[in-house]
Amino acid sequence: MADLRGKWDEYAKRYDRDIRFFERVQFADGRRWVCEQATGDVLEVAIGTGRNLPHYPPGVRLTGVDFSPGMLAQATERARALGREVTLREADAQALPFPDAAFDTVVCTLGLCGIPDERRAIAEMHRVLRPGGTLLLLDHVGSHHKPIWLVQRLVEKLTVRMMGDYQTRRPLPLVEEAGFTVVRQERLKAGTVERLAARKA
Repeated sequence: MADLRGKWDEYAKRYDRDIRFFERVQFADGRRWVCEQATGDVLEVAIGTGRNLPHYPPGVRLTGVDFSPGMLAQATERARALGREVTLREADAQALPFPDAAFDTVVCTLGLCGIPDERRAIAEMHRVLRPGGTLLLLDHVGSHHKPIWLVQRLVEKLTVRMMGDYQTRRPLPLVEEAGFTVVRQERLKAGTVERLAARKA
């Protein structure tokens, strides 16, 4: 974990530049789609450099966590530039430092692909949500088209070694397994991108 944290700390200053192309071509309005549905007390898991901050409604009370101090430093600068009030904390998504039922909404965009145990992270998101609370996710996922999936699998061998970044995961079954009810789901770009909204019973 410490080795992975060091890699993301080192990458933090280049992340915005590198992700810009993929956001335009692959993820389009995904960040806005997720964040505009957030309400009340909001926790963003793996907030990274804070690229979601411009898209939240003005009335939400926002907390963001990331395991990389380097990424949090970039998020702090972005929040300051936007005049956005947000509480930022260093934390592990697999063991969130919050009590049960602390938030109305949990957001995670392009984060579950890089968390070592995504099942445990989703269980933690479920734990910290209030009954009736909403989970909002955006991520690249393994395509349902076999030739594309095979290419993703090859790329994954490199990205996991470099940054712990998986290309073929799919959070949806794990979200349902954790006890969420999926209320909205869209799969795009030949099945390589998925965004979903789910509710805690």
